[in-house]
Amino acid sequence: MKLSNIPQRYVIVFLTFLSTCVCYIERVGFSIAYTVAADAAGINQSSKGTILSTFFVGYACSQVPGGWAAQKIGGRKVLLLSFVLWSSTCFLVPLDPNRVGLLVFARLLVGVAQGFIFPSIHTVLAQWVPPHERSRLVSITTSGMYLGAALGMWLLPALVELRGPESVFLAEALAGVIWSLLWIRYATDPPRSEHPKAAAAGFGGALLPTNVNHHKVTHIPWKKIMLSLPVWAIVVNNFTFHYALYVLMNWLPTYFELGLQISLQGMDSSKMVPYLNMFVFSIVGGFIADYLITKRILSVTRTRKFLNTVGFLIASAALMVLPMFRTENGVILCSSVALGFLALGRAGFAVNHMDIAPRYAGIVMGVSNTAGTLAGIIGVDLTGKLLEASKLVYSDLSHPESWRVVFFIPGLLCIFSSVVFLLFSTGERIFD
Repeated sequence: MKLSNIPQRYVIVFLTFLSTCVCYIERVGFSIAYTVAADAAGINQSSKGTILSTFFVGYACSQVPGGWAAQKIGGRKVLLLSFVLWSSTCFLVPLDPNRVGLLVFARLLVGVAQGFIFPSIHTVLAQWVPPHERSRLVSITTSGMYLGAALGMWLLPALVELRGPESVFLAEALAGVIWSLLWIRYATDPPRSEHPKAAAAGFGGALLPTNVNHHKVTHIPWKKIMLSLPVWAIVVNNFTFHYALYVLMNWLPTYFELGLQISLQGMDSSKMVPYLNMFVFSIVGGFIADYLITKRILSVTRTRKFLNTVGFLIASAALMVLPMFRTENGVILCSSVALGFLALGRAGFAVNHMDIAPRYAGIVMGVSNTAGTLAGIIGVDLTGKLLEASKLVYSDLSHPESWRVVFFIPGLLCIFSSVVFLLFSTGERIFD
C-alpha cells in the first residue's frame, strides 16, 4: 500500500479519524453488551449506572497526565501506547456482570488508557494541521467518534444476538490491534523546522516535544491556563457536550428497551441514524467554519461563537421535547436533531483549543476533556439513580414522566454553556 502521493498530514488525519471511530465502537459496544448481560443477570438500573460510569472515572484521571505526556514524549507514541493498553484489556477480561470487582477494574483501566487519546490527537494535529485547514481537518478527525457510535449501534446488537455479549469485547480488541499496526506503519512526526512563519502560525515541527539534545525546555504555563476565561468557556461547553452525549449513548438503549418497549435487536438500521447525523454535522460544521474564516465573512472569534450557539440551542430544544415522543421514529428524529446540532457546536468550542493555544493544545484539551469526563461520571450515574427513583413513583420506566428530568438536565446545560461561550470565548491566540 503506497501513500507517497498523499500529503502526510492527510494520512495522519485519516488515521486519527480511524482511532476515534474505533474508540467509540468500543464505548457503544460495552454499553450494548453489558446492558444485555446485566439485564439477563437481573442487575438493577442504579447498579448498571455505576458500572457504566466507572469507565469515566479512569478516563478523568488520565486526561491532564495524557496532555502532559503527549507534550513531553510526543503524541504519536502516547496514542499508540493507549491503544495497546485498552485493546489488551478488552481481550483479556471476560464480560461477567456478577464479577463486579473485576469488571470495575477493567473499565477503570480502559478509561485510563483511552483518556490519553484525545490529548495525544490534539498534540499530533497541532503539529501537522495548518491554521487555514484547522476546522475541517479537526472536525473530520472527531467525526470518527460519531461514525464509530453509528457502526456500533448498527452492527453490535446483531453480533450480541449471534455470538453473545462476550464476542463484542473480542471484536473491539481486534479492531484496536489493526489500528495500532496501521499507526506503526504510516504515522510519523513532522520534520523539525525552525522556520519563523511556521512557529508564528502555531503548527509544524516547532511544536514537537523538546528532547535532551536541545537547550530550550518547554515551559507549560499551568497557572495562566487554569485562570484563563476563554479556557473555562471551552471547559464548560465540553462538560455540557459530553453530559448530553454520554447520557444518550449509555441510556438510549435502555430508553428503547424499557421506555418504549422496543427491542434494540429488532430495530432496523434506523438506530444508527442519530450518530450518522453527528458524523455528517461534525464535518459540515468544520467546512462551514473554515469557509466563514478564509472568506473573511466572520472573524475566527465570531465563527466559533456563531456555530457553538446555533448548535447548542437547537440541541437544547430537541433534548427537552424528546420524552414527548412515544414512537421509534419520533425518538430517532429527536435524538438525531439533538446529537447532530451538538456535533455542529463542536466547530465552535472543540477546535478553539488550537486557536487559543496551538503549542499547548494537548494540555488544554486534557483540562477541558477532564470536565467532559466528569460529565460522563455524573450524568451516567445520576441518570441511573433518577430512573430508579422514577420506578418508585411510576411503577416502571414505560411512563414518559420517568424520563423527563433525564433529558431536561442536558437541555438546560446547553442553554447555560452557550451563554458562557458567547461571553468569554475568543478565537485569538492567547498562549505563546
